Amino acid sequence: MTQLFDLMGRVAAITGGAGLLGRQHAEAIASHGGIPILVDIAKADRAAAEIAERHGVPAAAIQTDITRPESVRALLAEILQRFGRLDVLINNAANNPKMENSSDVNFSRLENFPLDQWHADIAVGLTGALLCSQVLGSYMAQAFRDGGRRGVILNIASDLAVIAPDQRIYRQPGLPDHLQPAKPVTYSVVKSGLVGLTRYLATYWADSGVRVNAISPGGVFNGQPEAFVQKLTNLIPMGRMACLNEYQGAVLFLVSDASSYMTGHNLVIDGGRTAW
Repeated sequence: MTQLFDLMGRVAAITGGAGLLGRQHAEAIASHGGIPILVDIAKADRAAAEIAERHGVPAAAIQTDITRPESVRALLAEILQRFGRLDVLINNAANNPKMENSSDVNFSRLENFPLDQWHADIAVGLTGALLCSQVLGSYMAQAFRDGGRRGVILNIASDLAVIAPDQRIYRQPGLPDHLQPAKPVTYSVVKSGLVGLTRYLATYWADSGVRVNAISPGGVFNGQPEAFVQKLTNLIPMGRMACLNEYQGAVLFLVSDASSYMTGHNLVIDGGRTAW
């Protein structure tokens, strides 16, 4: 059974690799012998070096703007030049916009959501996933057709790809309705789009050796305000948010041979929230 999860020598590109969950995905892969490539517009060399030292694998960081086709093509060329192969793509990158509100306008609300922020969020979360799949996924499909091994794409969606955000948990006491914060519309659109992209790619490349799945994780505890945590955990049957490393097992399962007969699936891991 342990061989099913063995990733020895397999190369995995992880977009948003410098972020909170990106590094956790990299740790999961490295822990089973895989070589994680932390792909990010921000520098991730230090994180890659720490992972390499801890797990004894040649982890690397490659600075890339995944919204630009030429940058993604350069990413693939560098991976192949340095490692000679690519086996896994994890589309994890997403914007986390910090919008500054005025005294009479809250820009997180649908009525006021800025169009330039819409374009920026879609560009990273959806267009970036498309470009990486188009370039890196096409390489894996062709490599299989040429007699190589099978490839894997894993899209990181969200429980909010399955349900709508409950805007009540973001409300703050003392604010009028038009100033109440909201989960931005782009988050739901991007994450729902990733699930659609998963199904499309899974069937498109089903005969080309590339499996494509998604996970829809629930919220991760990362020092959020106590009032918010309490409101959110009231919606979760298990009564808590996820710990930072609790998605590593699912990632390992979906990028390894343990899930070899699984494609086009969205694995929801939300403490039971969508069951209520």
